[in-house]
Amino acid sequence: MSDAIAPLADKDRIFTNVYGFQPWNIDAAMKRGDWDDTRALLARGQDAIIEEIKASGLRGRGGAGFPTGMKWSFMPKESKDGRPSFLVINADESEPGSCKDREIIRHDPHKLIEGALVAGYAMRARAAYIYIRGEFIREAETLFAAVAEAYAKGFLGKNACGSGYDFDVFVHRGAGAYICGEETAQIESLEGKKGQPRLKPPFPAGVGLYGCPTTVNNVESIAVTPTILRRGASWFSSFGRENNKGTKLFQISGHVNKPCVVEESMGISFRELIERHAGGIRGGWDNLLAVIPGGSSVPLVPAAQIMDAPMDFDGLRGLGSGLGTAAVIVMDKSTDIVRAISRISYFYKHESCGQCTPCREGTGWMWRVMERLREGNAELHEIDMLQEVTKQVEGHTICALGDAAAWPIQGLIRHFRPEIERRIYEAKGVALPVAAE
Repeated sequence: MSDAIAPLADKDRIFTNVYGFQPWNIDAAMKRGDWDDTRALLARGQDAIIEEIKASGLRGRGGAGFPTGMKWSFMPKESKDGRPSFLVINADESEPGSCKDREIIRHDPHKLIEGALVAGYAMRARAAYIYIRGEFIREAETLFAAVAEAYAKGFLGKNACGSGYDFDVFVHRGAGAYICGEETAQIESLEGKKGQPRLKPPFPAGVGLYGCPTTVNNVESIAVTPTILRRGASWFSSFGRENNKGTKLFQISGHVNKPCVVEESMGISFRELIERHAGGIRGGWDNLLAVIPGGSSVPLVPAAQIMDAPMDFDGLRGLGSGLGTAAVIVMDKSTDIVRAISRISYFYKHESCGQCTPCREGTGWMWRVMERLREGNAELHEIDMLQEVTKQVEGHTICALGDAAAWPIQGLIRHFRPEIERRIYEAKGVALPVAAE
């Protein structure tokens, strides 16, 4: 491909300790360049920082891909009624296949904490709340200790980094609910309530945590901020394709020879990503069946379509899927693809908060039908009926969990309908029609 994206050079990696070869503590982090004259970054001014992030082309790394600088600019510049503003950092990371934020917190927590200060200052926030997934026990311990180190150095708290700005960081442990990864459900949980999404509007930038202006950002989005400011927006935007700029942590799991988390240029081809970092497909490229490219909520893509696809927001959307969190789940031909999607359906049934009727009732119904299709214990017309129900769930719920439950099934029917039909015919002991083979 003539427009192929070059692999990332080591000198351009933002996360230099993602594998934990060095200690995570503040002294080691400072040797790697964290907390390097942070006061000078803040001295650029709040609006200048936001403009630099806008110019970098950074889009949210939590799945939605919304422009980060634009999101920051929605925050009010001054409080007319005395309410403080808050930054909430989403470290819930419960999407099956995702584990990048976990690696940042385990091995590079000071990138996140410094990023919280810089981003919080830019948005005029009084404090940052890091909401960490309940199952991340050791990671939470590391984060608590790293925040304490930053306070001890004077980097947080009163007159943070000698900037004249007061800023606090609080770490809050969740209880292991997938739905709390949704920004408004996360805010509800932080307030001590049941983790259920809120209707929007009002949006968090107007009425968020404790009724105050709030921005919710993903861990990776915040952690890259200081490096972008130090190295410049033009440096960050030199990677990737138009509207898909920068570097990205990819999480490669499944049927590859070397599963890994790796930082790469946005837009690198799937083939290059797997060959260079994951040791190739188990059993060779001819053994590849399908890939879920962005965590379990996005539709799968068959092998033939994804081989040379650019791994970025627009490239994967063009294939009817999405980059999501860049959790790349690789499935070879040993995979029972119907069973795999049925298992994902069960996950979304289990994690629905039950607030919206289409999701509460639909996720369980879809899973039960998926189980019957897996066994072949169904009629052909039920495939179309299932497709129709996914459309009745998708787009009809307060948050995107309904979409996340519907999309994997839609992808399966779109690309592997003959496999579903084959099971039904076999279970009935009927020969496959020639057209269905």
